[in-house]
Order: sequence, then structure tokens, then C-alpha cells
Amino acid sequence: MSTAPKDLTKEAPRSARTRVGGYVILGRTLDKGRAAIAGTIGDYHFDCPLDNMLFGFKGVKGADVKKLLEEGQSDQDIATWIDKHGEPKSPEEISKWNTEMEANKPYENPEKKEWFAGVCQEVGIDPAKSTLFDFLDADDRASFAKK
Repeated sequence: MSTAPKDLTKEAPRSARTRVGGYVILGRTLDKGRAAIAGTIGDYHFDCPLDNMLFGFKGVKGADVKKLLEEGQSDQDIATWIDKHGEPKSPEEISKWNTEMEANKPYENPEKKEWFAGVCQEVGIDPAKSTLFDFLDADDRASFAKK
């Protein structure tokens, strides 16, 4: 992928399912970070709770990733940096984490159930059958269907 920022006022970032360097969430995070730097982030947020699921797993900071984006680093360069920094993770640990992230159902978490039911209702999906990534994809579709 080029390092040109997306205009997130006109198109959605990549799905959280899209793997960059073997990590879910990273492509979406990089799209949002580049758009934040360019001033085209719209209603999205960089270094948000979703991004921090990845940053926390690897033990890196959003500010460090943003600095790499400001330097014009490519997706692959940043994925390589993430591999080499923070907490070392084996390919098996990364695969397990990816699977857990893709299967994450906030509706099954008592602390997030009410919130997730509400946001799923807004985008017309069943919270009991939907993952967080399902919601994000549906929310992106709904946001740009209105425009």
C-alpha cells in the first residue's frame, strides 16, 4: 500500500480484519493515523481503544507509531517495526491473538453488552451474533451510505 493518506471523510479505513504484517487491526490503524496527520480523519480516531488492543498486545505506544507515519514509513516498514519493538511475540501467539480479536463479541461481556446492543441496533445487525469487527464493518457501510 502506498503511504498516501485516505480521506476518511469520503471513504472508510480498511476493515479491522485486513491483516498487515500478519496483524489484524493494523491496516485500519495506519489508515486512521495517516488521515489524522493529513487532517482528513473525519469522525474516526487514531490511538483509540481498538488501536490500543494491538498496541497493548505488542507493548508499543500510539505516539511511536504516529511518529513513523509522520516520517512516511510504509505499512510493511511499520509492521516490521512493531515486530521488533515492544513485547516479543511468536507467530503462534500472533495467530492466536488475531483469532481472538476476530471472534471478540462485546455482547458477551456484561460491561459492554448494553453499549454493543445499542450500536448494533443503529447499524441493523444482531448484537448476539455479531463480532466487534462485524460491527465496525457495518458501521463503516452505514456511515458512507448516508453520504
